[in-house]
Amino acid sequence: MNDKHARWLALYTLCLGNLMIVLDTNIVNVALPAIQGDLGFTPTALAWVVNAYMLTYGGFLLLGGRLGDLFGNRRVFLGAVVAFTLASVACGFAPSSGLLVAGRAVQGLGGAAVSAVALALIMGLFDDPAERTKAMAVYGFVMSGGGAIGVLLGGVLTGFLTWHWVFLVNVPIGVGVWLLGSRVLPRRRVAAVAPRLDVVGAVLVTTALVLLVYGVVGSALPYVAGGLALLAVFVAWEAHTDHPIVPLRLFRLRNLVVAQVVGALWAGAMFATFFLSSLYLQQVLEYDALAVGLAFLPTSVVMAVFSLRWSDKLVLRFGPKPPLVAGLVLVAAGLGLLARVPVDGGYLVDVLPAMLLTGIGAGVALNPVLIVAMSDAAPEEAGLASGLANTSFSMGGALGLAVLASAATWRSDALASSGVAHAAALTGGFQVAFGAGALFALAAAVVGGVLLRTPGAQPAAETEPEVEVAAA
Repeated sequence: MNDKHARWLALYTLCLGNLMIVLDTNIVNVALPAIQGDLGFTPTALAWVVNAYMLTYGGFLLLGGRLGDLFGNRRVFLGAVVAFTLASVACGFAPSSGLLVAGRAVQGLGGAAVSAVALALIMGLFDDPAERTKAMAVYGFVMSGGGAIGVLLGGVLTGFLTWHWVFLVNVPIGVGVWLLGSRVLPRRRVAAVAPRLDVVGAVLVTTALVLLVYGVVGSALPYVAGGLALLAVFVAWEAHTDHPIVPLRLFRLRNLVVAQVVGALWAGAMFATFFLSSLYLQQVLEYDALAVGLAFLPTSVVMAVFSLRWSDKLVLRFGPKPPLVAGLVLVAAGLGLLARVPVDGGYLVDVLPAMLLTGIGAGVALNPVLIVAMSDAAPEEAGLASGLANTSFSMGGALGLAVLASAATWRSDALASSGVAHAAALTGGFQVAFGAGALFALAAAVVGGVLLRTPGAQPAAETEPEVEVAAA
């Protein structure tokens, strides 16, 4: 196998591993009623099937990225895939609600490490600008399309099989990713000196993020306040320690910071969109699990087409900023259409056009935002930059879902208390949430368009010579 084919096989392996992680943010949603019936979850406890995963995933992203920089991204990736796969087995065969929630928490730990180092490994594989842009388009599809694919796959597996398979489907994928990754992922020598991990900083930032995610998903303001206070302590510690887990100078990298803000706003809109639109289809239009999954199929297809066929060409032709802004505007337009869904809506008229616009916009925009997020980071800190980018997406998604779901509930309760019928009250809540999501996406477009600094477009025919990795 020549070097080019090896690089692309390594990319597909990394993307498959990351797809397995991204799927788990949404694949469970459609199966929740079946899980509740089998394991006897209370309505309050059922939320922890989702929250336990988000809690550990969001809390350990930065630590996972730093571990990759210190001990080798390849080693951390393969170990995390093993942990995630074993946790998936435990979830699939969980005999009780407590064991399922514990398994989901371990899944979050493994998923955080996989996501934190995958982007850094991809950036190290491709030096040529044109090839790197194409590779990032593939990775962008996984990130942007994973949510829609998760709803689709969750509906199909729950409809044709049982809820256990939304977890067990990870097992053959995880085994395949580990076997391929062991063969094709490049080995990079880490520093000859013993790596020094900022233990105090790692504990502070991980605890702070866990408290923040817990406070956000549980609407518990004291935990949010505690998380913010610990973040302030963490920043003070990082400013004075000799070996910081997050060097504060990274936050002088304008593109990295702006990309984090854009990613957080956009993820807030997208996470809530997949969650709330599946609820609208189930609770208002009375779709079953399989029908909900199939309803997301067109979104997955258009995301794939525009991520894999058009996004890289647009970046090479115009640079990252124009397609980023245009894609986010399309996402905002799609969510604006969803804000008009009626109580007696039809899928083809009221839902599908909005989903297609959202899918096109997401397929176009994520590749550019990932490129600019990683563009200023030094190679030895790529894992950390990747962890920062993923943390912003995770925290933005958790915060956006909490805010928009709360807005939907508030509006629905207000309408119901005034005598509006149940389905109409639910629809009114969804309309408010979709409208707020459109504002999130529009704000992301404005921030990216105004504040991002990007180099000029690279013509597709021009490439830089490959840079060889120097031996230690």
